[in-house]
Amino acid sequence: MPDRFPVYPFDHDHEASPRGLAEVLGGKGAGLAEMTSVLGLPVPPGFTIGIPVCREYRSGGWPEGLDAVLAEQCIRLGEKTGSRLGDDQEPLLLAVRSGSVKSMPGMLDTVLDLGLNPMTVEALARSSGDEVFAWDSYRRFLRMYGTTVLGCVPEALEPITGRGHGIDVLRAEVSRLRARIAEIARPVPDDPALQLRQAVEAVFRSWDSPRARAYREREGIPGDLGTAVNVQAMVFGNRGDDSGTGVVFTRDPSTGERVPYGDFLPRAQGEDVVAGGAHTMPVATMANSMPGIWRELQDVLHRLEVHYRDMCDVEFTVERGSLYLLQTRVGKRSPVAAVRCAVQMAGEPKIALTPAEAVERVPHALRLEARRNCLAEAGFGAVTRRPLTVGLGASPGRVSGRAVFSAEDAAEDEGEDPIVLVRPDTSPDDVAGMAASAGVLTGTGGLVSHAAVVARGWGIPAVVGAGELRIGDNGAELADGTRIEPGEIVTIDGFTGEVWRGTVNAEAIAAELEADIVATRLPELVTLAGWATESALVYHNRTWHKLGDHSRIE
Repeated sequence: MPDRFPVYPFDHDHEASPRGLAEVLGGKGAGLAEMTSVLGLPVPPGFTIGIPVCREYRSGGWPEGLDAVLAEQCIRLGEKTGSRLGDDQEPLLLAVRSGSVKSMPGMLDTVLDLGLNPMTVEALARSSGDEVFAWDSYRRFLRMYGTTVLGCVPEALEPITGRGHGIDVLRAEVSRLRARIAEIARPVPDDPALQLRQAVEAVFRSWDSPRARAYREREGIPGDLGTAVNVQAMVFGNRGDDSGTGVVFTRDPSTGERVPYGDFLPRAQGEDVVAGGAHTMPVATMANSMPGIWRELQDVLHRLEVHYRDMCDVEFTVERGSLYLLQTRVGKRSPVAAVRCAVQMAGEPKIALTPAEAVERVPHALRLEARRNCLAEAGFGAVTRRPLTVGLGASPGRVSGRAVFSAEDAAEDEGEDPIVLVRPDTSPDDVAGMAASAGVLTGTGGLVSHAAVVARGWGIPAVVGAGELRIGDNGAELADGTRIEPGEIVTIDGFTGEVWRGTVNAEAIAAELEADIVATRLPELVTLAGWATESALVYHNRTWHKLGDHSRIE
């Protein structure tokens, strides 16, 4: 391959740990390479188009010679999988995902099931022995390609008569989607190589999308970084009852408890879990439905934590009883979880954070927020009246604000009072509205849905999966007719999942009682505060001795 193109297979020998090459490989690519070449974990093969290629594309368009590099990489990938892109017997199908240096969950584009066309879908049906699986995958590909690559509005591609999974229904839906996408935009190409080029371009373009810019502004991520693109052999969580997909944290990102935390969805693909529209299952239910896979997954999670010396966020797929890992990264967490994880990991021999490292991970402002959250969780300012409804507490904290039912309205709101964004679910396109909100409430979604992950990372309260509420653009309503109108004050509690009408104010509490509550409920915070004081004293003394009597201490 031309030296000027940093395009690397996951198992490439970088002569250095891939985890340190995120500036080239992106965070996701570095994680995939680390899991493949260093840890030997079950990762579907693939390759990473490095971040410098994205920068070249943004400055001058599609780089000359890149098509040949992609074709060469796909041939090598096919040799590893025993398949070939566009083959009429064993077609190679691809997942195309982004991978920036800094985690931007859901902000950049993804295309799955790439490589399907009228010929290869029949080949997939024959090779898998499952027509429904093959045509369901083709339906998924067309919808994702139409919206992500060709710019179709998702609502324009919704089924007319609801979703169906019988083979005749799926064939008809595929025909309708092909015609509808061609009518709205342009035909989906049948050439897999052209599909791949256009999908890679779509990921590059998504770096400059409004939602990505809004997220970067909130997170302070420079706009000139760019993103890598990861091209990976597909594994299928929708291939049968012994298949599924999930997202799992090695510890609870809300509390820091040392238990796997996340969602699993049988007979599904990864986007189904994070999109927020599906009724997911707690990942621990796999202990009953897939006990062998559950034990293997727990072992993998432990290995990743020890290797990265931190809490990890992992995406995985189970295909026909085999576990595959699709991503790992250091997981976003609440302030309480940050405190608890740091102190726990200092006491675990295989991780062994030093007190200084623990303090560095949880700076002073985060410790203060953990203290406030701890008091709220203990019932400080507890509410005695019955909540309007209860969902899943997805991001801790309690907030009161005006209910706003449109992400666009939330982003443009110029009022001084805080707002709570209320949506059926959230998508990456809602990020500007979420950034302007003090809290988020959704009717659907699980603990690792888009709304939950983004809110938790930003430290704003969120309640998801409040299924009793029928949420629309002009308000929300319970079955008994009780409504929440636009602009009405609501209060949400991201610990308990409770939702109230009106404002809930915290009550005053004596300093002595506050200290007792914190020491009882979050003793790790007391430990961490002590370490912080010791670190400050060590720095003070070292600086004093270094400067002597001739300079002041900075």
